[in-house]
Amino acid sequence: MYAIVEIAGQQFKVEKDQQLFVHRLEGKEGAKVSFDNVLLIDNKGKVNVGAPVITGANVSAKILEHLKDDKVIVFKKKRRKGYKVKNGHRQYLTKIQIEGISEKGGAKPAAKKAEPKTEAKAAAPKAAAKAPAEKKPAAKKAAPKAAAKKPAAKKTTKKADDSAK
Repeated sequence: MYAIVEIAGQQFKVEKDQQLFVHRLEGKEGAKVSFDNVLLIDNKGKVNVGAPVITGANVSAKILEHLKDDKVIVFKKKRRKGYKVKNGHRQYLTKIQIEGISEKGGAKPAAKKAEPKTEAKAAAPKAAAKAPAEKKPAAKKAAPKAAAKKPAAKKTTKKADDSAK
C-alpha cells in the first residue's frame, strides 16, 4: 500500500515504515504528525484518486530528527566584467518515518460540514451587488459628452463650406 501525500508544499510517494527528508516541520523530535492532503492511495491495485484530495484520508508519521542538508554553493560570474559572487546555502530538513496510511478517519470532512451558509453571510453579497447598480449617474454624465460632440461636427461642415469657396 502506498500513497501520494503533500507535505510542506511538496508531493511524496510514501509507504509504511519509509523514512524520508522533508522541509523543516514544526514539532519536537519524537512527536507524531499527521498529513491530511492525501492525493492518491493505492491499496493492492485498488486506486483511489482524490479531487484534489481524498476526504477522510490520513497519513501519520513520527519526527525522527531535525537537521541541515549538505551545503550548496551558488557561484555567479559575468565574464570580462569583473563580477563574481560566491554564496552558500544549507536547507533545514526534518527526517520523518511513516507509521501508517488510513483511507478513512481524518478530520477533514467534519471541517467542511462546520461551515454552513447563514442568512447574514448570504445577505452581505446581495447588499454589495446593489451598491454598484446604484451608480447609474455616471452613465448619465456620458450622455452630455455625446451632446458636446454634435456641435463639433457642425464646425467641420463650416470648414467644408470654406474650402468650397
